[in-house]
Amino acid sequence: MKRRDFIKLSGAAAIWPLAARAQQSMPIIGFLSARSPSEAASVLGAFRQGLGEAGYFEGKNVTVEYRWAEGRYDRLPELAAQLVHRQVAVIAATGGEPSPLAAKAATATIPIVFTLGGDPVETRLVASLNRPGGNLTGTTIMAVEMGPKRLAFIRELVPKATTVAMLINPNFPTALAEARVVQDSARTVEMQINVLNARTEIEIEAAFTNLVQQSVDALMVGTDPFLLGQRDQFAGLAARHAIPTMYFLREFVQAGGLLSYGPDVRRGYRQAGVYTGYVLGGTKPADLPVLRPTSFLLSINLKTARALGLTLPATVLALADEVIE
Repeated sequence: MKRRDFIKLSGAAAIWPLAARAQQSMPIIGFLSARSPSEAASVLGAFRQGLGEAGYFEGKNVTVEYRWAEGRYDRLPELAAQLVHRQVAVIAATGGEPSPLAAKAATATIPIVFTLGGDPVETRLVASLNRPGGNLTGTTIMAVEMGPKRLAFIRELVPKATTVAMLINPNFPTALAEARVVQDSARTVEMQINVLNARTEIEIEAAFTNLVQQSVDALMVGTDPFLLGQRDQFAGLAARHAIPTMYFLREFVQAGGLLSYGPDVRRGYRQAGVYTGYVLGGTKPADLPVLRPTSFLLSINLKTARALGLTLPATVLALADEVIE
């Protein structure tokens, strides 16, 4: 072997272990989600943005291990256990309550940053919003509290509505509580809420058949990451059966749904990314208060409204934050 070639080979051999050690020395984030990667690209981008704001960039100074349940919540305990076995530095438990509940059950020592839909105090994830305690903190969209407001928008849109269906996934931890809040609100205005369950695509299809048979005036979709992942299916079925439908996030409206009222979930994911970076930097989850949204978006799809033969009240249009033509 020529001396020049030997020097090149020796140099490459020396560099490779250094690169490998650098990769191994990066902290590892375990990203645990109840959702699917194919439909969660925007919120994942928001998480990475927040992580970057805290000074961490995937592949440069931090590694991310992804685990996706794809709407099958029963998979989350095993996925969380995998991340604990991987000895990650922090778990970002996203996509609603099933994810942080599984992470909490898997470890009492690894820090956990969550995004969820309800009250983390009621689900016993934290001791309080301002002082979480333990090894968890994060963000919530407080979906249960928004139910009565969504019902009020349905009443403005369909003033003669007396019977409204609410479709929930009973496997989601806060679904029944959200339905009860909506039913209590409906009683005060003499409206009837028919609660339907759907855990799968087939059950969603069957639920719409029941809605037609019940001759409901409108539909409200309960908060749930699996149902969010089926937003294209919802938009298509609501259009086919001509059912005015209220959703909990703007992503449904962007897919062709009629209207939604809720926070910009991307902000919650961005803040979760920031918090994850803080934890990597040494901040304890117990010292980071759980964050709630400070603003909510009313999104309306005018094309869908016209297809349904609905005339939107000027008061509703004036309140809209986003109108899709």
